[in-house]
Amino acid sequence: MGELPLDINIQEPRWDQSTFLGRARHFFTVTDPRNLLLSGAQLEASRNIVQNYRAGVVTPGLTEDQLWRAKYVYDSAFHPDTGEKVVLIGRMSAQVPMNMTITGCMLTFYRKTPTVVFWQWVNQSFNAVVNYSNRSGDAPITVGQLGTAYVSATTGAVATALGLKSLTKHLPPLVGRFVPFAAVAAANCINIPLMRQRELQVGIPVTDEESQRLGHSVAAAKQGIFQVVVSRICMAIPAMAIPPVIMDTLEKKDFLKPGICHPLVLCPVPPEKLLTREQAGAGAESSDP
Repeated sequence: MGELPLDINIQEPRWDQSTFLGRARHFFTVTDPRNLLLSGAQLEASRNIVQNYRAGVVTPGLTEDQLWRAKYVYDSAFHPDTGEKVVLIGRMSAQVPMNMTITGCMLTFYRKTPTVVFWQWVNQSFNAVVNYSNRSGDAPITVGQLGTAYVSATTGAVATALGLKSLTKHLPPLVGRFVPFAAVAAANCINIPLMRQRELQVGIPVTDEESQRLGHSVAAAKQGIFQVVVSRICMAIPAMAIPPVIMDTLEKKDFLKPGICHPLVLCPVPPEKLLTREQAGAGAESSDP
C-alpha cells in the first residue's frame, strides 16, 4: 500500500454538501456524542494527524478513512479558528445529550415558579457556554460582553416564562406547555446578537470560491446572525412545540400521569442545517469597504 496522497481536501466536509444526504452524514458525524468519551491523548493524536497532514507530512500507515476520522474528532473538540480545546459541554458532540436533558426538564417542570426559573437559568447558562466556545476567532468576545449577553438572555427568558405562565393560568393546560418554547425563542432573540455584537461592529470575513479572503462585511454579519436566530428558534420546534401536543393527548387518555418525566425524541441534527449548505454564498460586492 502506497503513502496517502496530499491532495485530499480536509478543509471541507467529506461528503458532498450540495445534497441532503451529504449534509446529513456530515452533521451526524460532527454531533456524534461518542466523541465525548475520547481521552485527551486520543484528541491530541487526532490533532497531530490533521496538523501534520496540512503541513504536508503523512503519518506512516495512515489510511484515508483514518484521516477523515481524525479530522472529525479534531473538529469536534478544537476551535476551528483559535485551535484551543473547547470545554466539554460546549462541543458539538455534546449538543444531543445536553439539549435532550435540558429540554426534557423544561417541558416537564413548567408548572411551578422555582423550577421554571431554575431550568431557564440552566438553559441560558448552557447556551452561553456554547456560544462562547463557538465564537468567531476573527471577532473575539470580551468577558464584559459575555456577561451582558448572559444576564440579558437569562433575564429575558425568565421574565417571558413567568409572564406567560401567569397569563395562561386560566387557559387550557396545553397553552401552558408552550411557555418554555416562547421563553427560549425570546432568549435567542436577545442572546445571539449580544454574544456576537463585535461581528456587527467589525464584520465577518468574506471569501471567494477558492477560500481567498475578499475582506470583512458587516452586512454579511447581520444576515448571518439573523439566520442563526431564526434557525435556533426553528431548532426548538421539534423538541418544544410538538411534544406538548403529544403529551397533553396522552395525559388526557390516562396513558401517562401528569408531571412525570417523559422520554423525548429529538432530531440530533437541526433540520434546517440539512436543507441548506453550511456556508452561505456571497459575491465580492458583499465585502464592505
